[in-house]
This record gives sequence, C-alpha cells and structure tokens, in this order.
Amino acid sequence: MKWFLILWFVPIIFLGSWYGLSYHDINFGFIMFSRQVHDLVFQIYGDMLGIPPADIPPLVLKAIILDSFIVVGIACFRWRRKIIAWVKARYAAYAADPEENVYSALPADNEESLSSAP
Repeated sequence: MKWFLILWFVPIIFLGSWYGLSYHDINFGFIMFSRQVHDLVFQIYGDMLGIPPADIPPLVLKAIILDSFIVVGIACFRWRRKIIAWVKARYAAYAADPEENVYSALPADNEESLSSAP
C-alpha cells in the first residue's frame, strides 16, 4: 500500500510543480520550466485533443481530484479496521466522560487565564 501511495503521489507532485513553475515562468535557468515550453506543451495537447489549450488545465485538475478520491477510497478500504477501531476508541473515551472538554486547555476557555490577562 505504501508503494501504491508513493507511485500515485510523486507524479502528482512533479506535474503540479512543473505546472506552477512554468505557468509563472520561474525557470531557474532550465528551459523545461519556461513559459514558452508551458505554452508549447498545452498547444500540442490541444491540437491532439482538438480543444483549446486553455481548457486542458481544468480538465487535468478534475482528473487529479477524481483520482485522489479513488486512491483515498482504496486506502480507507484497506485500513478500515484500524479506522473503525480508532473511531470506537474515540467514542468510548467521549462516552466515559462527556463533560470533559477536550479544549479546556485553551486560554480563551479558562476563566482564570482571562482574569489574569494584562
């Protein structure tokens, strides 16, 4: 499962990094990150697909979001027993003492810290 997530995550990071750097023409001296290559790549894909190049980035983003939901769904299915055990443990801790406020350590919730504030 670890390799599955790595093999999904690494290309997404590379694609997002390339797109962001080339879109803003932050090329660090590499031609691959230049705006001209960015425009050329999307022009080639647009010609191959028969759509305007400006329509491709939103389509890629939608595909990445859909793939991400599928990958997270597969991971949740694989780890469902651990997730269910964690949820049951959290519910049992809450059911044992529902009056205990988990945020009581925050300064805004403590009356003492409010009265001693300068």
